Amino acid sequence: MTNVLIIYTGGTIGMVTDPKSGVLVPFNFDQITDNVPELKRLDYNFKVYSFDPLIDSSNMSPQIYKELVSLIQKNYEKYDGFVILHGSDTMSFTASALSFMIENLAKPIILTGSQLPVNGIRTDAKENLITALEIAAARKRGKAVVPEVCIYFDYKLFRGNRSFKYNSDKFEAFRSPNCPVLAEAGVHLEFNKNDILRPGDGPVKFHKKLDSAIGVLKLYPGISPQIVKAALNADCKAIIMETFGSGNTSTEDWFLELLKEAIADGKLILNISQCKVGTVALGRYETSRQLQEMGVVSGFDMTFEAAVTKLMFLLGNFTDRKKIAQLLETNLRGEMTLA
Repeated sequence: MTNVLIIYTGGTIGMVTDPKSGVLVPFNFDQITDNVPELKRLDYNFKVYSFDPLIDSSNMSPQIYKELVSLIQKNYEKYDGFVILHGSDTMSFTASALSFMIENLAKPIILTGSQLPVNGIRTDAKENLITALEIAAARKRGKAVVPEVCIYFDYKLFRGNRSFKYNSDKFEAFRSPNCPVLAEAGVHLEFNKNDILRPGDGPVKFHKKLDSAIGVLKLYPGISPQIVKAALNADCKAIIMETFGSGNTSTEDWFLELLKEAIADGKLILNISQCKVGTVALGRYETSRQLQEMGVVSGFDMTFEAAVTKLMFLLGNFTDRKKIAQLLETNLRGEMTLA
């Protein structure tokens, strides 16, 4: 029998509406089959582990990422797949972090959640949970069909570190425009096998060192020198600079000089685009050529969530700035498409 571990961290999917107060309250997830009786018909075993206390996804942190990785490491040989139930607001951050923290992953880790509580009449919780379990248990010739960290939501399976939440009102909460959907659930569960990652060589490795000393500089027309200087002078080791289009910025002398000063002071500057579709192409236009020359690092088409968590991982595990810059521009876990 295939064995799947369900890890419940918190979120709407584990809530029910109190009939008296109308307030959402968590239920005992050990009794999940009472709320989702369809689970009794699955032809594999599953066990539930619940965080105590439960965590609202807005309170997710690097420490919790480490706890999740430790839990998966402890149970890695016992289970064929893992389903993490998680609040949707920061699900893409957690999925991205886990993808970097677990190297040579050979088993599915599927994150899912819901927009409505599990006992709601029109809930999306049941379908998301059941299909996430099916994907986590899917095997062919004794091997996992999807040996990746993924997000399953509203009939689609996304690579975790390529996804972002874009809608808080619809069941279709996530998108991944720069990476094909890995599976779609219709009448049949169809896998996009050509785009699913294959396990790396060697045994699985679990990394638990993270460093969140990261700043963010989001550009906008008319941004002042004072604002830019404050962001670049923040007490951090790296700065994610969200630029225009394919990585373009102002070419004002004061702006470029501030970037040069920050780099000279030892800060890494990672360039990602504010556009959700497309990639950073440093040097394509005059407005980005000087960035390339001064040592700004290209994030290509990484999402903000992937950029943050990849930096956390690299800063926590490497000290050499050149090595970190090199790895930032290297596709480690399918998080970017290299130009």
